[in-house]
Amino acid sequence: MNHLRRRQLTALATGALLTAGITLAAPASAAVRPTPLVVNARWGGHCTYDRIVIDLRGYVPRATVTRVPRLVHDGSGAPVPLAGKHFLQIRLHPAAAHDRAGASTYRGPKRVEIRLPQLKGLALTGDYEGYVTFGAALGSEAAVTSSTLHAPERLVLDLAHRDVCR
Repeated sequence: MNHLRRRQLTALATGALLTAGITLAAPASAAVRPTPLVVNARWGGHCTYDRIVIDLRGYVPRATVTRVPRLVHDGSGAPVPLAGKHFLQIRLHPAAAHDRAGASTYRGPKRVEIRLPQLKGLALTGDYEGYVTFGAALGSEAAVTSSTLHAPERLVLDLAHRDVCR
């Protein structure tokens, strides 16, 4: 009987320690930054590059820019009808284009044709499970540079092209 009682006490103590550990860990998770919200996308033309700017509320998350053979909507895989010869997928993570209630925070265009020297179109192609994805249609293969700007928070992509100001 003594042996059984000792095992019960050990189990209770282990449970109490695990519970205490979980309780002590809870405040650390509260320090996690809220997911940044994508609120707009815009673009502009310059003499030697076209620029895409993605505006965010919060901070600029990690972004990956990938050359893809065609643009598709996340989830469905449906094609994105943008005229262009080359395409970029721009993926931000963690990010959302909606608030906790599910209302859209993104006020920019869902899909737009653009007539700049390099940039031919831009579309919001996904907002799902912590990823926000855009697709960009280009007139030719381009050197792409990215940067971040602050106050307000922005992801900036510059798409090189020949000098059109000469």
